[in-house]
Amino acid sequence: MSFEKYAMKFGVEIPFVSLLGFQLSLFENGNSQIDYAPKPEHYNSLNGVHGGVSMTLLDVAMALAARSVDPELAVLTIEMKTTFMQAAVGDLIAKGHLLKRTSKMAFTEASVYDAHGNLCSHATGTFKYVKRITK
Repeated sequence: MSFEKYAMKFGVEIPFVSLLGFQLSLFENGNSQIDYAPKPEHYNSLNGVHGGVSMTLLDVAMALAARSVDPELAVLTIEMKTTFMQAAVGDLIAKGHLLKRTSKMAFTEASVYDAHGNLCSHATGTFKYVKRITK
């Protein structure tokens, strides 16, 4: 499901995520998956996906995993730790997982894999559940 369709379904629009072209393919039961085909302008000078793009991919995958158990709530990133294992090149898949949830917090992890299944980066994150603000 594209983020545009996702936004229409849940009333959430993230312009930066739309600009990057992330595609949501799983959003349920504490799990998420984002498929991503990087554009040339998303690469760094070493021909790998820029670390900031990879961190955004990890952050969004974790946030979606946290939200998948209660889509009516929003989440705010409180803390994130990222480890880069190898250059991320070509089409990527990010998989997020909710490790534990309390009434106000979500503890998550996510990994980014290349098209060959190689682990490129991994993150853990803590998110705070908040009531969604509607316009």
